[in-house]
Amino acid sequence: MGARQPYRKHVPQRTCVICRQKTDKRRLTRLVRTADGGVVVDPTGKRNGRGAYLCDRITCWDKVLGSAILDQLFGVQVSDEEKEAIAAYRPSAMGEA
Repeated sequence: MGARQPYRKHVPQRTCVICRQKTDKRRLTRLVRTADGGVVVDPTGKRNGRGAYLCDRITCWDKVLGSAILDQLFGVQVSDEEKEAIAAYRPSAMGEA
């Protein structure tokens, strides 16, 4: 009988929709399309709906907020008000590596 290996908890991996880099799910920001067709930030990561993940790079946030990428990802027209609400969760420039 061999020695048992210590149990390592599974850490879910997700991919940033802009830079395509994989990282831990908890380190990414989840955007979700709600049942009424709106797009919001999901800080819990558990909200129902189609989800997409963004890393904390400022360039990824600038690209997603300054283009129609969200419209393509979610298949809905994302309003300026929704983009402003999403931009409130944008990481600070100090976190940029």
